[in-house]
Amino acid sequence: MLATPRREVNVSVPLRRDDGRTVLFHGFRVQHNVSRGPGKGGLRYHPSVDRDEVRALAMWMTWKCAIVDLPYGGAKGGVSIDPDAHSAGELERVTRRYTSEIMPVIGPGRDIMAPDMGTDEQTMAWVMDTYSVNHGYTIPAVVTGKPIAVGGSLGRTTATSAGVVHVTRAALDEAKVPLSDVTVAIQGYGKVGAHAATLFAAQGARVVAVSDAFGGVHDPDGLDVRSLSEHVAATGSVVGFERSDPIDNPALLALDVDVLVPAAVEGVLDGESARQVRARWVVEGANGPTTAEGDGILAANGVIVVPDVLANAGGVVVSYFEWVQANQAYWWTETEIGEKLEHRMLQAYDEVASLSRRQGLTLRDAALVIGVQRVAEAHEIRGLYP
Repeated sequence: MLATPRREVNVSVPLRRDDGRTVLFHGFRVQHNVSRGPGKGGLRYHPSVDRDEVRALAMWMTWKCAIVDLPYGGAKGGVSIDPDAHSAGELERVTRRYTSEIMPVIGPGRDIMAPDMGTDEQTMAWVMDTYSVNHGYTIPAVVTGKPIAVGGSLGRTTATSAGVVHVTRAALDEAKVPLSDVTVAIQGYGKVGAHAATLFAAQGARVVAVSDAFGGVHDPDGLDVRSLSEHVAATGSVVGFERSDPIDNPALLALDVDVLVPAAVEGVLDGESARQVRARWVVEGANGPTTAEGDGILAANGVIVVPDVLANAGGVVVSYFEWVQANQAYWWTETEIGEKLEHRMLQAYDEVASLSRRQGLTLRDAALVIGVQRVAEAHEIRGLYP
């Protein structure tokens, strides 16, 4: 039962393009498991989206939600469309049609969507509006990651990054190493990596290298993260930042730093690149940055890997907070959200690290043991109907 998705929906998504032509896309929504609560997971727009990818990501969400003890199951959705090739009006029509097609299986108590690759807070506003209009009243809890003006939560933008920093500090605390004493390299200067760099620097860590899809920059004395962010806002890339030396992604992954944060794409730490890693800690900001072979090599080399299902769970934690706030129609302050997020992330890390020590497991294996065990326990307690 745990290996099989509970429900899969495949839909056709026709779009009338701005020039009058009609084209057809394929949409998916997979609810892997709902034994601990409603499904929770992102909506992805990308040309490569298919049912198998959505299935895998839905299962990933099941374990992630259980590891940080959220009352959710795992779900995921997607449309096989290239958002960069379409106007805002076309994306709105695709979103509203997709929402209409899957409407019978989503809802605040059934399945709650969030932004993912190729979607954003505006996409979530369209989903919420479509769902609400069809029900006759505003239902902000049907999605998370919405704009603040229509029921979004403070702290959501930086939540994943803040979670990465919290668990990094927890891992360092185990070794009695202050965060202010470490050097950090971040592969991927996007939504997660950029905010993480700012938060690391604010807490005294020395961010010595960052990279994006166009290249990277390095300064062994520490980058001026504030000036770097201004440079990226002006140019669209970290490349060319004047107070640094250029560096490519393979070299960044092999830097002699304390903490390496892969925060870009899947599979960057494979059997070859993992052998070059000299960091003592790898904290996975991206989903799946380490392959199975790479994971084994890092473990054999004594590198402590804080896995993605724990390290980047800050986003879904604050999504949960947004859902709670929307259900009670009362919104918390940013300070309250920050404190609750920190408590939840540190508690989850402590549980995973404790099991890791007791049973001699890697942090990844310990996290998955906890996640699978919690979902299996819910199945056993609820029983089988009929």
